[in-house]
Amino acid sequence: MRPKGSAAELERRRRRAVQFVEEGESPTLIARFLGCSRSSIYRWEEQAQSGEEGLAAKPHPGRKRRLSPEEHRELEQLLLRGPRAYGWSNDLWTATRVTEVIRRNFRKKFHVEHVRKIVKERLGWTSQKPERRARERDEAEVERWVREEFPRIKKRGSGERGAPRIS
Repeated sequence: MRPKGSAAELERRRRRAVQFVEEGESPTLIARFLGCSRSSIYRWEEQAQSGEEGLAAKPHPGRKRRLSPEEHRELEQLLLRGPRAYGWSNDLWTATRVTEVIRRNFRKKFHVEHVRKIVKERLGWTSQKPERRARERDEAEVERWVREEFPRIKKRGSGERGAPRIS
């Protein structure tokens, strides 16, 4: 299975392995360090001796990305404005909403699950649940309770778990 990375990164990895072999390192140790098989080390060493192009990696197979790296950066800037800037009623990004932003700004249609991958893998954003707090929450009262009531209740407890005493 091909490891993750661009063709240039894979080529650099191969050249580094060959360099270690030339310095006298053990192929087994190199393979363990680079996360590949020992036979790959021997193959790369052979390819390096055949010429300069021997270690060049082929571009990753598959379809080209429909959003360029510049468009990914632009998408992140668009998302940093927040969902309210696009007319949604709250500050919560969903894959469906991001899909809509991509459709509006780049005129490209993606499946929602693919957009979820783009946001996580390309932009490095993770799914997070918003903190749930009651609208009526009185922060001053919460602080007072923690400062005054909680210590009183805690002192009254007994035993290892602080359970209340039963008379």
